Order: sequence, then structure tokens, then C-alpha cells
Amino acid sequence: MKIIETSISGLVIIEPKVWKDDRGYFYESYNKKLFLDAGIDSEFVQDNQSFSQRGTLRGLHGQADPFAQGKLVRVVQGRVIDVALDIRKSSATYGKYEAVELSGENFRMFWVPPGFLHGFVTLEDNTIFTYKVSNLYDKASEIGVKWDDKDLNINWGIDPSEVILSEKDKVLPYFKDFKSPF
Repeated sequence: MKIIETSISGLVIIEPKVWKDDRGYFYESYNKKLFLDAGIDSEFVQDNQSFSQRGTLRGLHGQADPFAQGKLVRVVQGRVIDVALDIRKSSATYGKYEAVELSGENFRMFWVPPGFLHGFVTLEDNTIFTYKVSNLYDKASEIGVKWDDKDLNINWGIDPSEVILSEKDKVLPYFKDFKSPF
């Protein structure tokens, strides 16, 4: 397993060792010891999965304490641009983001610890996105910001006219109006 540090402290890309042969492939998507050795000390309490068509954008979301979540995300099928936005007020990278392409072909995973908002956009139809989270979902603790905030200038890798949003995501605040709980 290869751990790749990003430009933002705490965010890491994980490239598992994949064994391929004429039958297909095998890899460990999670191994507690290897993750602990890499500094990811989190107990996962819930697994989530979504199925989406091209252009579906989910985000940017998070949860405030005491329900803040760390997320270990990956794509089983299809391809996404996955984004983590630093909302830790004391961080030198507050308001900065990291984007990574995850796909069923590259097997990459992305560790997004508490203190970040998270979102992704699907670049292919029939994309299956899965994530392990370190805390249970709590609707009253939901936080987020608009995906297309000009101040954040996130490159989602897709034409904005193709984006499909939930009603919830359409009414999120701009980052300048967001009060970070971290």
C-alpha cells in the first residue's frame, strides 16, 4: 500500500497493492494495521454507497461536532473528481481544497479527516462510490457550502451546465457566509 501526502496536511491518497491475473483482480481496500502505520487512526462505524449518472455532484458536505466524520472514499465502478475543502480555521490551508480523480480502474482511495467539507462529481454513467465514515450520520449536524463558489474556484473537471444537484445542495451558503465549527 502506497500513501501519498497531498498539499494539505491530513489529506492522503492511498494506492493499494492490486494483484491481477486472468481471473480479474484482488486488493485490500482496508487493513487496520496498515492504516494505523500510515497515521490514519480512525474507527469506522458506517459504510455508505451511492450510484450516480454522469454529472451528479454531491457536496460540499460535512458534519459539525460531536458528529464530525472522517471519510475513507473510493470508486468501485466509474470515475469521479473527489474534492476535500479545509475548514479548520487554525490551518494554514483554510479555504483551500485538494481534488483527486478516483476510479474503478485506478483503485485509489482518499482519506478525508474531520475538519473538511467533502464532495464529488461523477464523470461517467453508472458510477458506484463508496465510503467508510468514522461517525454516524446526524441530520442536525449537517454543514456545507456551494459547489460553484467563485471564491473557492474549484475545478470539478466537468462543464457546469452538466451538473445535477439535489435540492439541498442548491441552497447551501457561499464560503464567505459559512461559519466553520472547526
